[in-house]
Amino acid sequence: MDHEIRRQYGVLRQAYPPGEPITVLHIGTDQTALATGTGEKADAVMLLAIGSRRTATDFFKHAPPLPNELETAIMVVEDEVTRARKMVAGHAMLLTADADIRDIARIARVSAGDDDGMVVTNLPALPIEAVERVFDLMVAVSPGRPASSAGIPLHPEFAATLLILRELMHHLQFASVRILAL
Repeated sequence: MDHEIRRQYGVLRQAYPPGEPITVLHIGTDQTALATGTGEKADAVMLLAIGSRRTATDFFKHAPPLPNELETAIMVVEDEVTRARKMVAGHAMLLTADADIRDIARIARVSAGDDDGMVVTNLPALPIEAVERVFDLMVAVSPGRPASSAGIPLHPEFAATLLILRELMHHLQFASVRILAL
């Protein structure tokens, strides 16, 4: 995972001028990786012990997860995410190439209609408010609202990815995440 996040950083870095601080995010199945820097190579990399499958397996016994399962997972994810606070301080731009985060952006667009403020270009920005909107939809599905009415996938790995993204953006103070292609 260390090698992969460094590779992603190098590729995504090319879209931004040298000297501009960025943080690259990859939510894997067993770990979440962050790489930060201002140059061609990442200045720092951190692997967090949270991932889509790992978090879903550890905390979600139902699909969609129940509210108490979400709350327990939130506490653990918060603790893990805050480890990266010092590393990403001053790196206001969050970038990712994750397909699952691209799916979250699509759901956010559908849930907000056409006027949600997202940039519809090669570099769409997913604001934290839109992530919160999708999370709120998932929470509404959790106690029994039909998932089809919200457009939310039922699989626990989606819930875990959404939860990790939400907590990471909130606790590390990223206003948005830009989704790029590798």
